[in-house]
Amino acid sequence: MNKAELIEALVKNKKNGFESKASAERACDAVLEGIEQGLKKDQKVQLVGFGTFAVRQRKARTGRNPQTGEQIKIKASRTVSFKVGKALKDEI
Repeated sequence: MNKAELIEALVKNKKNGFESKASAERACDAVLEGIEQGLKKDQKVQLVGFGTFAVRQRKARTGRNPQTGEQIKIKASRTVSFKVGKALKDEI
């Protein structure tokens, strides 16, 4: 499901209270922006029952070019991780 399909699903489900696509899109954008701002501040974003987004630090490491077999250095980086919540895990 992509963002457009998610917005469409929110509008179709009448119990969510979204009257139009525009209002559902604003709500979706607000949630995603909140998650993004929390992660930019190096904070965990925990949605109880759904899961937790967190910024993780990856160490520098040695990799291998699959075409040539040559060793390459991969520099340290930051990435976002997601750990699924218990309620969602049980639901799936």
